[in-house]
Amino acid sequence: MNKAKIDQQATWDWLYEKLGESSDFMYHDLVSDTKRGYMLFIRSLCDEEKVHKLIIEPFYKFGDFENYLTYLCALPFTRMYKTNQDTLDLVLEGCAVLFFDSCICLVDVGLTKNDSISAIEVESSIQGPENALSENILVNLNLIRNRYPQPSLRVEESTVGRLSKTKIAMLYDEQFTDQKTLQKVRRALSEVDADVIQAAGELHLYLTKKKRTLFPTMMTTERPDRIVVNLSHGKIAFLIEGTPFSLIIPAVFYDFMAAMDDFYVPFWVSRFLIGLRYVGLIMTLTLAAFYVAVTSYNPEVLRVQLALSIAGSRAPVPYPSYVEVLFMLLMMELLTEASLRLPKTIGSTATTVGGLILGQAATQAGLVSNIMIIIVSAVAISNYVIPIVAMSYGIRVAKYFILLLATFSGLIGVLIGIVALIAYLISLDSFGQPYLRMYLKNPLSIQKES
Repeated sequence: MNKAKIDQQATWDWLYEKLGESSDFMYHDLVSDTKRGYMLFIRSLCDEEKVHKLIIEPFYKFGDFENYLTYLCALPFTRMYKTNQDTLDLVLEGCAVLFFDSCICLVDVGLTKNDSISAIEVESSIQGPENALSENILVNLNLIRNRYPQPSLRVEESTVGRLSKTKIAMLYDEQFTDQKTLQKVRRALSEVDADVIQAAGELHLYLTKKKRTLFPTMMTTERPDRIVVNLSHGKIAFLIEGTPFSLIIPAVFYDFMAAMDDFYVPFWVSRFLIGLRYVGLIMTLTLAAFYVAVTSYNPEVLRVQLALSIAGSRAPVPYPSYVEVLFMLLMMELLTEASLRLPKTIGSTATTVGGLILGQAATQAGLVSNIMIIIVSAVAISNYVIPIVAMSYGIRVAKYFILLLATFSGLIGVLIGIVALIAYLISLDSFGQPYLRMYLKNPLSIQKES
């Protein structure tokens, strides 16, 4: 009997050491007149209704411990204790561990189905999983713990917003996360001073030091698989009650140019796709500005035939090229915004038809040239290849800065704009990580190398 108690205490201490003080790690005393025990389970992995009906209610219903133990053994998928590691693995699969004087047993009370899960709408993928985060924080924890069954995963719950009292959960892998970064994030979270916070974007604004930055320094995502990958890279994720989007910290420029499909295709295919996105990024930033520069200041950089073709196309246009470019870019921005605000059933159709009619009518009326339609279309398409929407917004705004410099200084202005943009990106950081760092290396691979 004493040996059993010592073994149980050692098992409990070992489990507690491995699982840590996560807020979804639950402990429950089981005490009656004739028997005593205690139970632990991970709330986000278990069905609490099953816990109550299969374990707690029968505990008080059966007066004799032997009858209760016989009942537990008759339940489907009930297992007796074998080893500490086996117990830990089962807990991470949704089992509850019951400690009694004479034995340790595990009862499967895991969630079998969740109707709150919806399909991905923003970050679509060809080969990746289609389950998105939900607005329920427990459902999201269940999704992530099922995909990332690591005992070193920690969950810290808190509330933000004096009026909204919004629940948030901070997730990180204790084995990989840099402790200095973790302390910075905790400090920033404790300093959040807001009445209402309802979305990941709002939390982003309160956590960042630079309130008026053009580019995001934290990533917003609806994909559980992206969260899991970033957790394994030592990053921190925030789940917010009431929104299907998570916040990932820190995030560097490279992270916003990577799609989840890059992990699901062959190496050289993924590198080609990443390179294609950077080409699209450069085209979005510089193509319109380059057009203004070569038509207004530096036509000598073009071949004679191309320069004459562009000049002939612009002959009916009554104003300078920068006015033409600005007019078409603004119309494209309006079409993009309209496609977002209109109902989904008619949004894409209305904006596509509107864009075609607008482009054809503007060309026939001599308001814009044919080459201008091609350039604006190329700029719009190039912007859409950026996988993270928050980054594409920043790029959309930055191209007007370079366009303005090209309007006054030609190709020199384009170069000045690019250098200034790079200098601005260099000045940014995300909780101590340089923004233009190519990627954050997986801490697991660092451990293997050492």
